[in-house]
Amino acid sequence: MLKASAQRVQSVLTQFGHPDAVLELQETAHSAEDAARAIGCGVGQIVKSLVFQGQSSGQAFLLLVSGQDRVDLNKAAQAVHEPLKRADANWVKDRTGYAIGGVPPIGHSSPLTTVMDPDLWQYSLVWAAAGHPFAVFPITPDHLQSMTKALVHDIHLA
Repeated sequence: MLKASAQRVQSVLTQFGHPDAVLELQETAHSAEDAARAIGCGVGQIVKSLVFQGQSSGQAFLLLVSGQDRVDLNKAAQAVHEPLKRADANWVKDRTGYAIGGVPPIGHSSPLTTVMDPDLWQYSLVWAAAGHPFAVFPITPDHLQSMTKALVHDIHLA
């Protein structure tokens, strides 16, 4: 039986007709490195779902990047048309409904403007957090972009 937060993600996947189920791991997927080790894939195949706060609007922005990459805040700011700042754990949970370490790219408590880095398309299959640090799901980059309605911009550090 999935934990409640992972079940919410599974419900969204089902609504989208996604063929794969949420997988609960025996080891934590709290970080990209942990997830890759637990799944048995490359770190680059892990989707990091990072929530930042707009400095002027206060809006939550979800940035999806490869597990091997770090976000370039200048590029991300250009993509969303405002400077961004790191959000604290309570703010992230309030805006998404999920705790840091398990924030999925879908199923948030309110819609988020999402930006997806094109580096993820170098993989035919990627793995994303599913609402809990021990839960993930596989997805193609195309399906992920479609489900999240993400803007596609280069937002990783070169």
